[in-house]
Amino acid sequence: MNIDSALVRELAELLAETGLSEIEVEDGDRKIRVSRQMIQQMAAAMPAFAPAAAAPVAAAPAAVEAAPAAAPAAPVDAVKSPMVGTVYLAAEPGAPDFVTVGKTVKAGDVLLIVEAMKVMNQIVAPKGGTITQILVENQQPVEFDQPLVVIG
Repeated sequence: MNIDSALVRELAELLAETGLSEIEVEDGDRKIRVSRQMIQQMAAAMPAFAPAAAAPVAAAPAAVEAAPAAAPAAPVDAVKSPMVGTVYLAAEPGAPDFVTVGKTVKAGDVLLIVEAMKVMNQIVAPKGGTITQILVENQQPVEFDQPLVVIG
């Protein structure tokens, strides 16, 4: 099989842009599947979140009410959620948060996780800098394009 590396790169970029974990294309007898390994690794940790994920249902109305008040104050350059889901600030319950205010991050560092449809999606820093604000709380429901973290 002759591998079209440009097509593979294009599919990988599409994964990053859309937040998908896997994409597969077929053209005749040729089939190419590209998946993001970091999501598969986080999915393995998912059972640790399952018991905690049920608890926020009762707290969701308070979190949703608080979100509109914080939204107008969010800077334009904030890292935003690429999907609707639930935010987790740490890899598992009891683990330290990925980032805290004042922490220095590099482009590509994990900032937090957004769980969508039982898939743990790592949200990474688009640039390096210092975390100046964390605009969400652990296990808070988030909407598409909602500001999450500010990197100064």
